[in-house]
Amino acid sequence: MFKKFVSANKKALQKFKRNSWGVFSLVFIVVLSLFALGAYIIAPDNTVNANNGDVSISTQKPGFTVKTINIPLGNKNKSSVFDYFTGKEIKEQFIPVLSYTFKGDTLYYKEFSVDPSTSQTKYVLTNVFPDADQKSIEENHIKTKKYLLGTDNQGRDYLSRLLVGARVSLAIGFIAVFISLIIGITLGALAGYFGGKTDAFILWLINVIWSIPTLLLVIAITLALGKGFWQVFIAVGLTMWVEVARVVRGQVLSVKQMQYVTAARALGFSDLRIIFKHIIPNIMAPVIVISAANFASAILVESGLSFLGLGAQVPVPSWGGMIKEHYNYIILGKPHLALIPGLAMCLVVVAFMMIGNALRDALDVKG
Repeated sequence: MFKKFVSANKKALQKFKRNSWGVFSLVFIVVLSLFALGAYIIAPDNTVNANNGDVSISTQKPGFTVKTINIPLGNKNKSSVFDYFTGKEIKEQFIPVLSYTFKGDTLYYKEFSVDPSTSQTKYVLTNVFPDADQKSIEENHIKTKKYLLGTDNQGRDYLSRLLVGARVSLAIGFIAVFISLIIGITLGALAGYFGGKTDAFILWLINVIWSIPTLLLVIAITLALGKGFWQVFIAVGLTMWVEVARVVRGQVLSVKQMQYVTAARALGFSDLRIIFKHIIPNIMAPVIVISAANFASAILVESGLSFLGLGAQVPVPSWGGMIKEHYNYIILGKPHLALIPGLAMCLVVVAFMMIGNALRDALDVKG
């Protein structure tokens, strides 16, 4: 029995490997997940939520380069290893400039402006820098910043916001699918195994939830729990368990009459042990396929909530929130501000759907 189980898994793995689009999509999701986990390590702006910007350089095009004067803020909190995962505090105020010059103990600079003729000349005393001499200031505090994807409407690095925003989209998928699996598998298995009034009640509950449009139900739960990062995860998870429960119930109904279940009952095993140790491991193939599709759906639902202002709240970046902040720039000659996060979202959703199709073929799950 064990050898047959292993060989079946190997056969499914071989089928999956032969699906080039499925393999490519899986690699893409894994790489994106690694980028999201290490967002603050590879992002140009590694401050918390990549929120360090200046409105004078807002909505600049990809490849934009500017000189900056970085003035220490006097924040003496020491960095820790956790900063590479949660982001660092803003320790320097950066000022975009067109040009600068030193005169005695004063640094004069022209503020950055799209129209240089309107630029104002300002100054800062050199004693605000740790090393007050001109050479050390130029080496350590005057830098050239390049924004590979340009800047957003607040002058923040768009690439950094995109990378940090990937965390929200992937996290909502993982957590929402995890919640939906726990609820859906439990209720579906109980309904299919025990039948009778238990089955009737759970079916009634499934039908009630199924009859309510998903987005409206998520909005209602979000309003009840409050706006926020974790509230969205819970709200989406609580609306995605219905399809899992229906599939699990159907699978349990067909499996509970098989000989190995009858043998387990004859040996005196408890109902819960039979359900969770013997039945559920044998019906996971269709559940895995549904989970891949639900992952994509969760990303889209979260993006819709963020677009409506009910998802991750400012300044936490999310792809849906980035589209909301910049969709009006589509007709203002800067469509990339809305199209880039939209394209990223589209690629992730398509990748998960491709993985789901590949798993369906590999596991021979009939629709």
